[in-house]
Amino acid sequence: MTAGREPAEALRALLPAGRVLTDPDAMDAYTRDQTYAVPGAPLAVVRARDTSDVAATMAWAQEERVPVVPRGAGTGLAGGATAVDGCVVLSLAAMTAIREISPRDHVAVVEPGVITADLDRAARAHGLMYAPDPSSHEISTIGGNLATNAGGLRCVKYGVTRHSTLGLEVVLAGGTVIRTGGRTVKGVTGYDLTGLFVGSEGTLGVITAATVRLFPAPARPPATVLATFPSLTAAGAAAAAIMGAGLRPSLLELVDRATLRAIDEWRRIDLDPGAAAVVIAQTDGPECPADALVRECEGAGAAFAAASCDEAEADALLEVRRLAYPAAERLGKCLVEDVCVPRSRLPEMVERIERASERHGVRILTVAHAGDGNLHPLFVFDRGLPGPPPPVLAAADEVFSAAIDLGGTLTGEHGVGVLKRPWLDAEMGPDVRDVHRRIKRALDPDGVLNPGKAI
Repeated sequence: MTAGREPAEALRALLPAGRVLTDPDAMDAYTRDQTYAVPGAPLAVVRARDTSDVAATMAWAQEERVPVVPRGAGTGLAGGATAVDGCVVLSLAAMTAIREISPRDHVAVVEPGVITADLDRAARAHGLMYAPDPSSHEISTIGGNLATNAGGLRCVKYGVTRHSTLGLEVVLAGGTVIRTGGRTVKGVTGYDLTGLFVGSEGTLGVITAATVRLFPAPARPPATVLATFPSLTAAGAAAAAIMGAGLRPSLLELVDRATLRAIDEWRRIDLDPGAAAVVIAQTDGPECPADALVRECEGAGAAFAAASCDEAEADALLEVRRLAYPAAERLGKCLVEDVCVPRSRLPEMVERIERASERHGVRILTVAHAGDGNLHPLFVFDRGLPGPPPPVLAAADEVFSAAIDLGGTLTGEHGVGVLKRPWLDAEMGPDVRDVHRRIKRALDPDGVLNPGKAI
């Protein structure tokens, strides 16, 4: 750094005009995600346009020992993109190029700022689709999805983001650019570095491009099944029965009564007001007949179960599922969790969530990617509080403990961020934690990449 020059000015001198923000008001929008986590005050925000901007920023940051917090659209639910004091927030939202779509190889090469749904729409113009579809798919970015290994509604059949990622371009701490994997379906040369970076929450490197797998789009609209249940446990049992029977729905979601009521108060949906829970399933292929899904739901005690091929009805039902989080937000601040258990243990897990809600007097709305055993309990608390009060934390602790007791995990797709770090030791023993720390030190020896997050 030039002697006497302010750090932000030295960074500005390295990058093209307009890339660096230092005005506090302008930076504020880049400091937080969708959680209640309180952000720190950044030194600057870099709005990267290409890989060279990212590499120059990382080289400067390592030399000056300045922390860097990578950021996409800020839709995260674990505090992973929140600024820390004195950091540079590295925004990748302007890196929006779809560099290539190959209909012959069924791959796309995309930059991290591409909106998830935009990639899917671009692929469908070629008769293909991008499978991962988190509920925030219309606003979340590919880079954020890669950072957290996001899933979504279709992951029950097509897998999470890691399953659709073939290769990466990554900028390491210090500014070195590497490329992992490739565009082949198979490839086992060396360690699986692609898999290592996916889900690492920006703590090991900054992803600046990805080669992702595309799938043939279904030839016809999917059949959609709606089933209502007299209890949340029965709905969970239906989901477990569907997967246990070897059926492969393309979507299998569960929504509880509290969530349905919150959505109905807001949007006036036309679903059974007496239902304790609903299961919404879709099938887009002959390997999973819709009538088989209906039979499994009826066998688990559904009060009503029916299939439809009407696209408008299907869109309306999926919109109900996607409205769960914004509907909960209207009730207050939310601690949004995403524990995951073996699919056969889903009925027990929903029972444990209900007991935690009753025991601690906490309002919990539960939705689930039921086909994956991935539950999203949303703990609602007073909007005027800075963070969750003790009863909410106690209920969350009980839910986390239940998930681990049942052979599950603290997070299925949202990531650890800052919000789940207090519970890491409950899932990972000291030896596993040590391996994580050694990997972190090897790739980021000065600890500049997203410090305090994930591990």
